[in-house]
Amino acid sequence: MRNRYLDLLRFLAIVRVVVYHVTGLASLTLVFPAMSVMFALAGSLMAASLDRSGVPAVGRRLRRLLPSLWVVAAVFVPAMLLTGLVFTPRVVLWLFPVADPPANYWGGLALSPIWYLRDYLWFVLVSPVALWLFRRAPLPTLAAPYLLLIAIEADLFTTTSAVLQHFGLYFGAWLLGFAHHDGLLRRLAGRVLVPAALLLAGVGAGWILTHPGPRGYDLNDIPLGNALWSAAFILVVIGRAPATAAWVDRNLIVSRLVTIVNRRALTVYLWHMPFVVALTPLVGLVGWSPRDPWGLAIRVVLVFLLVGVVTLLVGWVEDVAARRRPELVPGRRPARPVPATPVVPAPRTPGADTVEIRAR
Repeated sequence: MRNRYLDLLRFLAIVRVVVYHVTGLASLTLVFPAMSVMFALAGSLMAASLDRSGVPAVGRRLRRLLPSLWVVAAVFVPAMLLTGLVFTPRVVLWLFPVADPPANYWGGLALSPIWYLRDYLWFVLVSPVALWLFRRAPLPTLAAPYLLLIAIEADLFTTTSAVLQHFGLYFGAWLLGFAHHDGLLRRLAGRVLVPAALLLAGVGAGWILTHPGPRGYDLNDIPLGNALWSAAFILVVIGRAPATAAWVDRNLIVSRLVTIVNRRALTVYLWHMPFVVALTPLVGLVGWSPRDPWGLAIRVVLVFLLVGVVTLLVGWVEDVAARRRPELVPGRRPARPVPATPVVPAPRTPGADTVEIRAR
C-alpha cells in the first residue's frame, strides 16, 4: 500500500522544481532541497523493488524510466538536427543517457534537466551492489559519497566527470532512501537523529555561507553545502515519515493532484523546462522585468497549464511503461459496483407443500 506522505513529498518536490526554474529564487533550494528528496524517495523505492524481484528489478526500473525520455527525444532531437546539431554516434545517448547526450544551444537549455535521468540511470545500475554493501556496512557505505564529494572539493582529483561529482552530491540521498526502506531511520532514536540532523545542517549552512556561488546562496552552485544540508533535511522529513497519512486524502482536490503528479512525475519534469525557455522572451516583449512578481506569477501559471496539456497528450506513456491501464487523467476512482437486486422469494401458500406431495 502506498504511503501518501511520501507521495505528498514527491508532489511538493516536483512543484518546487518547476517554480524554481521559472522564478530562479535561490531561497527555494534552501527551504526545500527537492532534487535530493526525489533521489531519496527513488532510493527507497529501488530497495523495495530489489527485495521483491532481485536484480531483474533493474530492468523493470529502466523500463519505467526510459520511454518518457524517448518521447521527448522523438520530438526534440529531429528539431535540434534541423537547427544546427551535428549528427554523430553520440546521438544514441538520447536512448540510454549514461552520459550527457548532445544538444545544440537552445536544446541544451530546454533539455538541461536530462542530467537527473542520467544520474538516476547510474544509481539504478549500481543499486544491487550498493544495497548489498549498505546492509553489511551501513555507515561506511553511507559516508562514501560524502567523502568522495569532499575529495572533489579539495581538488584531490585532477579531472572529475559530472557523473562522478553527482555520485558524491546525490548518491548519499539515494542511500538514505535505502535506510528509510530498511527502517533504520525510523528506528533511530530521537536523541541520535536530531543532533545528527542539526550537526549536518550546521556544517552545511556554514559551508554555504562561506562559499556562495555565482547566484548567491543557491544550493545548486554549492555541492558540498547542498549535500550536507539536504542530508539533514532528509533525516527530518523522511526519517520521521509516518507509516500512513490518510489526512492527505481528506481533501479530494489535493488528493487528486498528488496522485496525478506522482503518476506523471517524469512527464512533468522532462517537459516543463522547454516551456520555461520558450516563455522567457515574453518577459521583454510585454515590458516585465525579469523579477516582476506579477510577470513571474503569470509565467508559473502558464508553464503549469502547458505542462498539463502535454501531460494529457503523452503522459499515458508512463502508464504503458509501468504496465498499467493507460489513462488520460490518472487517479479516477473506480465506479462503484451496482448492488444486485435481492431476489425475494414468493410467499408460500398455506398447504402448498401438502398439495405438491399429493400431486406426486
